[in-house]
Amino acid sequence: MKAILSAVSGVISGDTGADRVVPPSGPAVWLTVITSAAMAFLAVLALAMSLATVRLADRWTASLSGRATIHISAAPEVLPAQTQLVLDILAVTPGVSAARAIDPAETKALLAPWFEPDFLIDGLPIPQLIDIEEAAEGFDTEGLSLRLAAEVPGAALDDHQRWRKPLVRAAKRIGVFADLSLVLIAGAMAAMITLAAQAALATNAKVIGVLHLIGARDAFITRAFVRRYTLRTTVGAAFGTFVGMIAIATMPGAAEEGGFLTGLGFSGWQWIWPLAIPVIAAIIAFWATRMATLRTLRRVQ
Repeated sequence: MKAILSAVSGVISGDTGADRVVPPSGPAVWLTVITSAAMAFLAVLALAMSLATVRLADRWTASLSGRATIHISAAPEVLPAQTQLVLDILAVTPGVSAARAIDPAETKALLAPWFEPDFLIDGLPIPQLIDIEEAAEGFDTEGLSLRLAAEVPGAALDDHQRWRKPLVRAAKRIGVFADLSLVLIAGAMAAMITLAAQAALATNAKVIGVLHLIGARDAFITRAFVRRYTLRTTVGAAFGTFVGMIAIATMPGAAEEGGFLTGLGFSGWQWIWPLAIPVIAAIIAFWATRMATLRTLRRVQ
């Protein structure tokens, strides 16, 4: 623990002598900075996707739960009577809090966006819709369906379960994939930093050998590599996070018409979450560089 605290202190405070061990420029530098920036950018997108799917699942659950719909298909001359009969059945059905017959004009307004502006919706055989609001305890869906089938053959109950469950399941599955992407991004960043550190160690093998001859300890060399690569990764990740947040900020705001795509982003306090990405990247870089350096130094001794 004391060695780890000393290493962390070395990363923060720096050591001019140790810093000379690691070359300040070269392919390894750009590889580390550019790759960490790209990984941080992808992490911001994956994080936004993960949070968006959670909001989407909650929105779909809230909008479709507690409500049901009955649609009545009948001849125009008997439709009003059947509508009233269904309303009378719902009035005495336990678990139904309220029910109303949706005005045909309202139904046509709901259908209008799906057709051309000059399409005559009046010519369509539009069923009568009845909106049901469930009470807290809910109602017997199967029992109500059987009663409607017996007394009002043209009426059919839709409790939205067949629509809601697949949508919520799909949203949660996308969220799992987004979380898995974050894990894979962290693993790829760790692998990249490890390879870059090992390449730098191999390039400076002669320098490290000379340092060993003059009495330099492994902790001195490790501190130099850990500091340089942690700082490079943090700078790259901070830049990638900044660009990613700008990209997310330019996305359209959440809207019912746009569904999922317009809800891809952060909301309110969720904008704090991306700020953790450079910190996590620095932690990954610290441990990846430390482990790679110590392992390499043990091998060359």
